[in-house]
Amino acid sequence: MNHPYYGNYSMYQYGYQPTYWAYPNQMEQGTRHHMRQDYGGEPFVIDIEEATKRNNHYRTALWTGANLQVTVMSLDVGEDIGLEVHPHVDQFICIEEGRGVTQMGPRRDYLNVQKNVSEDTAIMVPAGTWHNVTNTGNKPLKLYTIYAPPNHPFGTIHRTKADAIAAEAGYGQRE
Repeated sequence: MNHPYYGNYSMYQYGYQPTYWAYPNQMEQGTRHHMRQDYGGEPFVIDIEEATKRNNHYRTALWTGANLQVTVMSLDVGEDIGLEVHPHVDQFICIEEGRGVTQMGPRRDYLNVQKNVSEDTAIMVPAGTWHNVTNTGNKPLKLYTIYAPPNHPFGTIHRTKADAIAAEAGYGQRE
């Protein structure tokens, strides 16, 4: 089986001294199917398509650095990211599986760009642009997004959209 993860990562093994695992070779007990750690701050190589397709959480921060963040997302059938704006963050979104529609515009009440999206579609969202992505297909919409600079705290995992909304309350990014 191909593994989407490559590299050495400092891991803590309870009852043992910290060690380096040749990931995923020493993590064959099912953990490899779920990304539960933000690998930011260190060099990291990954098969982003495979990691994106394997993610079943609404949002998981995969890598957070000082100037860039990569998250993987899964939107259920009919679900959307939610109309939002990042005043000081440029965003790149790439659809890896499924289909949907994206809307963007200068104001929440004026979304003058609307495009259908599907596998291998790239969406560029300049800072200050209101935007949304909605799953219009019949299976989960799998995507990854790159924020510059980072937009979520290191290690962010939102299992559901409701978790994300609760965690982000007060940030002023949503409608």
